[in-house]
Amino acid sequence: MGLFDKLAGWLGLKKKEVHVLCLGLDNSGKTTIINKLKPSNAQTQDIVPTIGFSIEKFKTSSLSFTVFDMSGQGKYRDLWEHYYKEGQAIIFVIDSSDTLRMVVAKEELNTLLNHPDIKHRRLPILFFANKMDLRDAVSSVKVSQLLSLENIKDKPWHICASDALKGEGLQEGVDWLQG
Repeated sequence: MGLFDKLAGWLGLKKKEVHVLCLGLDNSGKTTIINKLKPSNAQTQDIVPTIGFSIEKFKTSSLSFTVFDMSGQGKYRDLWEHYYKEGQAIIFVIDSSDTLRMVVAKEELNTLLNHPDIKHRRLPILFFANKMDLRDAVSSVKVSQLLSLENIKDKPWHICASDALKGEGLQEGVDWLQG
């Protein structure tokens, strides 16, 4: 059972389409994480930066998933809000080795959380503190502190340390979504 089957069960969905938004700054590893979560026969070998957004569709035994992989480049971040209404869960990816841009990630997260289409909904948010394999990476606890995640009181959330290239830490996120 993959991440998306478990997410559907967690959200109580049956025979339905589920929309997941995958957000974060550019070069944080969003596309790589999405690729690793797909069935192995559907994974891509060459990952390129997302321009604008890409839509990945998966079918599982009982569900059809649509994942919106939104570009994190500054000029495209304003497009995120056009997909908030359809989102039923959010995966927010952070480059844990890029502490200089952690302030920008926090600002984007706050903008997301305060948007009218998100603010009053109890959407689950899974955070991946990605690129833990890099020398300059800070712990997921430190990422959580830098982003002030403890202030999110009205939505279920969880943060996982991850290395998307190896797939490490992704199962923890799946387990949290399942629980």
